[in-house]
Amino acid sequence: MEISEKIDALRIRMQEKGIDMYYIPSDDFHNSEYVGSFFKCREFISGFDGSAGTVVISMNEAGLWTDGRYFIQAQKQLEGSGITLYKSGMEGVPKIKDYIIDNLLNGQVLGFDGRTVPASWAEEISAKLWEKGADINSELDLVGDIWQDRPKLEFAPVRLLDVCYTGETRESKIARIRQYMSKYNADYHIITTLDDIAWILNIRGSDIHCSPVVLSYLIIGMQEITLFAHKEAFGSEVLNALQKANVSIKRYEDIYESIKNFLPESKVMLDKNIVNHAVVNSILPEVKILDLVNPSILWKSIKNNTELQNIKKAHIKDGVAVTKFIYWIKKNMGKIHMTELSVTEKLEKLRDVEKSYMGPSFDTIAGFGRHGAIVHYCATNKSNAIIEPDNLLLVDTGGHYLEGTTDITRTILIGSNATDEQKKFYTAVLRGNLNLCAAHFLYGCSGAALDYIARKPLWDMGYDYKHGTGHGVGYYLNVHEGPNAFRFHILPCPGENAVFEEGMVTSDEPGVYIEGKFGIRLENLILCVKREKTSYGQFMGFEPLTFVPFDNELINTSLMDTQEQKLLENYHKKVYDNIAPYLDNEERKWLAKVCVM
Repeated sequence: MEISEKIDALRIRMQEKGIDMYYIPSDDFHNSEYVGSFFKCREFISGFDGSAGTVVISMNEAGLWTDGRYFIQAQKQLEGSGITLYKSGMEGVPKIKDYIIDNLLNGQVLGFDGRTVPASWAEEISAKLWEKGADINSELDLVGDIWQDRPKLEFAPVRLLDVCYTGETRESKIARIRQYMSKYNADYHIITTLDDIAWILNIRGSDIHCSPVVLSYLIIGMQEITLFAHKEAFGSEVLNALQKANVSIKRYEDIYESIKNFLPESKVMLDKNIVNHAVVNSILPEVKILDLVNPSILWKSIKNNTELQNIKKAHIKDGVAVTKFIYWIKKNMGKIHMTELSVTEKLEKLRDVEKSYMGPSFDTIAGFGRHGAIVHYCATNKSNAIIEPDNLLLVDTGGHYLEGTTDITRTILIGSNATDEQKKFYTAVLRGNLNLCAAHFLYGCSGAALDYIARKPLWDMGYDYKHGTGHGVGYYLNVHEGPNAFRFHILPCPGENAVFEEGMVTSDEPGVYIEGKFGIRLENLILCVKREKTSYGQFMGFEPLTFVPFDNELINTSLMDTQEQKLLENYHKKVYDNIAPYLDNEERKWLAKVCVM
């Protein structure tokens, strides 16, 4: 079916169900950033396959909202679909909630699948619509009604993650959560975020592409614990380990009926900004809901000593693979045929030599030339560009290892003729990256206070990038993990804008994107550490975890001050010291050359 045909079919179902406007988010039942094929309703109805976007369809209009990472991609993919692109955050563009409220009339109904929206969102929109005489129907999966060949829910085999990697047993984590619950006299804690469940139980899966999570819900009581999942995915070893922690398993879809059995007057702890509306709506009115941020979100972001030692090992392994990759490109450019897809395949092979490598942490972005200006570009057989002199290749890539998760971006000069414009922008982005890693700040700072450091070289030039400067990274878990981040926009959600704590791992990835020409992004993962303590308090800083050289053919040192040049020199020395022992003679000679300015 063409996109227009799908929208027509959806509108017929809307009429049959008395729906005047239908809301289609990107989420699964767990508020996940990336979702399994079963949940890609927004992609099915619109043709837009970016990771973030929301579609709203009425009887006379269809619109898609997405952020600045996807403006170029969405505009191209929506051509001829009849769907209007709304560029979120841009001047004059209405927010989705405002659009819905302004366009629904008295007596009309907004429809959505309550399993795919947070309870807080559903409650807020319902209250606003009620004020103007409109209503909601949250029990409709209308896209599912017309999606004839919809993929099935994915339940891959579940595996244990040993304490030699986690540094803490599941029993210890559960005890910590129960202690937290007791502070609020909570009888139950409902957890629906897949990475939190995996972290708490020390299990990993692959139910979502590139995300080692298990499709599940978890209810922790003061005595019993219930995991709602696909039991057939659990082998005897996993079942025995969970049983020792008093974890019982019920069917994935039984979550709603089980919640209805909570005793009246009991107290349930959950986060309405995460837990879906259908789950919350299943709780009896006599049960008191304690709307609190999951404590595991913060706890898992602060890596323990075992995790940190493993993470450092993972980054050496990954640094070797990516450094070899850059050398291979530089050595073979113009000699062998290279495309965006072929270099991606080469990098995967270089990583895969490690026994502890578990797969990519996201689909590699290899954007050559103008494709590099598409922030979250993903090459296809149709778009696959030939890599040839003279332009820039942006490669954003990462891997899951048993020792941790990596995420790195390097922009590589293809050829030998960098333009002054390319050098100017590359150097500005590099300065932002180096200066942020070198930040020295008093404890209590969040990413909102530090983001400016990375953007300043570009802001001084009148340029910017429409994505955050950094995100938290999980331990062999989601490559994007809260609550730590670098962004100058302060989000209204509780638990966001977190204070930086010792042990947090965050990406440092400023960039600039010149549409139609090239893109530049430079990303390292950095570790938050304690510095000196004075009468003014505890000072903090960062240390690099990623060790891969920057492209010195693109650096104009005359645009860097003395301190920035010293930061680059020190970083490249660390790259050489950490990576050179694992290279062959030719690779080592090349690395020595590129690490000296």
